[in-house]
Amino acid sequence: MRRRQGEDHLPVALERRRLYILPTRGGLAFTALLFLMMLAGLNYANSLALFFTFLLTGFALVVMQQCHRNLLGTEVIAAVAPAVFARSTGAVQLTLANSSAAARPLLEAALRAGTLVSADLPAGTQRRIELPLAAPARGVVRIERVRLSTAWPFGLFRVWTWVHTPVTLLVYPHPHGALPIPAHSARAAGARSQLGAGADEWVGLRPFRDGDSPRQVDWKAYAREAPLLVKEYVQGASELRMFEYAQLAHLDQEARLSQLARWVVDAEAQGERYGLILPKLRLAADRGPEHRHRCLAALALFGLEDTAR
Repeated sequence: MRRRQGEDHLPVALERRRLYILPTRGGLAFTALLFLMMLAGLNYANSLALFFTFLLTGFALVVMQQCHRNLLGTEVIAAVAPAVFARSTGAVQLTLANSSAAARPLLEAALRAGTLVSADLPAGTQRRIELPLAAPARGVVRIERVRLSTAWPFGLFRVWTWVHTPVTLLVYPHPHGALPIPAHSARAAGARSQLGAGADEWVGLRPFRDGDSPRQVDWKAYAREAPLLVKEYVQGASELRMFEYAQLAHLDQEARLSQLARWVVDAEAQGERYGLILPKLRLAADRGPEHRHRCLAALALFGLEDTAR
């Protein structure tokens, strides 16, 4: 199938030539029943039995056409896999669109060896389906294809296709470790932020969480129908935190990476400026979601390129 249709570049619409259809187990049993009814009608020359046989055969043909039509023309808009931590469950987020005037009930999607996830797709709408994917260890999980199918209506036939679009799931190291977070490294001794003592530095806005003080809520933005957001500040005289791989020489490689991931997560949660020093890589001190991702991605990919070579 992949040699026949090549690699897909999203967005892509499911055309007729790439859809395949076969009877389900229920459809095969229904076919056997029709065959027995036809034999009985011919043997006893029973016109009523033959009438019902041909009536149900026409019904099966209409069901087959409706099943094929239910998937035909469905658009696959996007397929992404947000990064997750090891020992958790990730997800491939598949966005489907229905530009036709008819609804598409019970569309199913699955990874190569995963469970089917079904969803209804009303007319003229888009819908996101999340396909669960285990992430037992750090690194990169590559998904080469996604299966789309449907057995609507009545489950007598199943039409399916494969969407060949590579999706990459980045798996961060599991954040674990009991060592206290270091204030600074020898290379950054005495390095502090430039704000005066006691001054608070504006970080930004984040979604409201249970336990947040109402005084920190950005009520002006909420009055403009924005989501409930909370203002974040950090103390100006906080030390720069540099996390070094070499400082954890008493641990094995995976334990080092887990401890570094723990420090990165904690430092980001506290609004600290932090950096990361790995063999052959140094990330300058910074903060924010993008910096957090850069640090955790460097830990997730550490040593994997050398192994691939």
